[in-house]
Amino acid sequence: MDLFEPDGNGANGVNGANGANGVNGADGVNEADGVNGAGHALPPPPPVIPPDVVPLRPEADSIPEPVKKKNVRVPIARRGLGTKGTKIPLVTNHFKVNVTNIDGYFFHYSVSVSYEDGRPLDGKGAGRRIIDRVHETYHSELGGKDFAYDGEKSLFTVGSLPRNKLEFAVVLEDMPSNRNNGNASPDGHGSPNENDRKRLRRPNRSKTFNVEISYAAKIPMKAIGDALRGQESENSQEALRVLDIILRQHASKQGCLLVRQSFFHNDPKNFADVGGGVLGCRGFHSSFRTTQGGLSLNIDVSTTMIIQPGPVVDFLIANQNVRDPFSLDWMKAKRTLKNLRVKTSPSNLEYKITGLSEKPCREQTFTLRNKHAKDGEDGEIEVTVYDYFVNHRNIQLRYSADLPCINVGKPKRPTYIPLELCSLVSLQRYTKALSTLQRASLVEKSRQKPQERMSVLSNALKINNYDAEPMLRSCGVSISSGFTQVEGRVLPAPRVRAMFSFMSLYGC
Repeated sequence: MDLFEPDGNGANGVNGANGANGVNGADGVNEADGVNGAGHALPPPPPVIPPDVVPLRPEADSIPEPVKKKNVRVPIARRGLGTKGTKIPLVTNHFKVNVTNIDGYFFHYSVSVSYEDGRPLDGKGAGRRIIDRVHETYHSELGGKDFAYDGEKSLFTVGSLPRNKLEFAVVLEDMPSNRNNGNASPDGHGSPNENDRKRLRRPNRSKTFNVEISYAAKIPMKAIGDALRGQESENSQEALRVLDIILRQHASKQGCLLVRQSFFHNDPKNFADVGGGVLGCRGFHSSFRTTQGGLSLNIDVSTTMIIQPGPVVDFLIANQNVRDPFSLDWMKAKRTLKNLRVKTSPSNLEYKITGLSEKPCREQTFTLRNKHAKDGEDGEIEVTVYDYFVNHRNIQLRYSADLPCINVGKPKRPTYIPLELCSLVSLQRYTKALSTLQRASLVEKSRQKPQERMSVLSNALKINNYDAEPMLRSCGVSISSGFTQVEGRVLPAPRVRAMFSFMSLYGC
């Protein structure tokens, strides 16, 4: 059979004009005219540009900037609410929030902190201390305003500061580990002796920091008013973030451990031993939320893992599950203790652990300045750490002689302290994975009944006393002390089909 019709336009031909199945038919590449048809003429070639013509580039001012579309968040429409079941009243862990000042602005400022030589500050914990010192020292230069600081790069005020850019220099005492190398008075009260007071007065025991505060943006407080009406505007999330930062700063001033929006007080009643030298610390989560009923403060219980505070040797024995300190794996102990903070006895000063000594306390030596050296005698002597604390400091050591010392100094200038004189500071997070037994113990000890949970949340709101927070007062924020009540429904038990009949899941 011939494939093509005589005129080239067969119904089923490959190049047919109207062929239903043709490759180049009605929907093909060459449309109705086909490859060999009459076809439209090709467009003329572009004009040839002479080689001596240089194209002109349009000026930047003449190019219109593209219009940025704002992302408008619209709630998903719903057809209605559920009606089945028996209605019951429910109590939620939300507390109603009222705001009276919604006409002003939150002013956002960028914070830069550096050392005197220009190096940026790398420590996270020192930022709040430095900014607090700025607030104390330069309160008038800041226009007498309170502010909320997030601990890193952002600072917020209600209303603007006197200038868009402010620079300050503040002086902070050095960390305790550099203030006194374990030579405080052995009277047991942590008070420095005369030599220590001379050390404290030396200028190199304090550091100067440069703080630069620069205007970044302003956030209308009207966004909070929209949240009160159950609506969400363009700046709602930024405004609520400022309120959450105020909560974090409030908890920080109370000495809490901060884990994002969760806060943990240093109260032994909140600790639960889960084994291995690890404690579960109960606290609470607190944040502002927008709901259909308006703005509310959501408070819930929270738990984090912390290192068991107290004598270092007790923690190591529990962590490694051994009977006595002489059975400890010291290489493992060195990794576990690194960067933890300890408080020493009797000086009561705080240090950060940098390592352990290579030799036991009775063999580890250091150079001690001989104050009683006569002319011609060497002004420095080598003494062991054990001999120094026992004979020079009159501190009796019971079991540290044959154990390594805690190093709280720098790599090139170590400072050794006997193990039994060091106690771990409370509220230090434990970030390693828990064992199966630890997880089971944590779940068991964290379980709370509804009434107990309600009591804990009510006490948390009362203890924090948010109504006394200056920044919240300046925003006109007040928080109800009662739990928000909502309406719930108890749905009937579902029915399932078994064989040829229906039955309730509960046998009804």
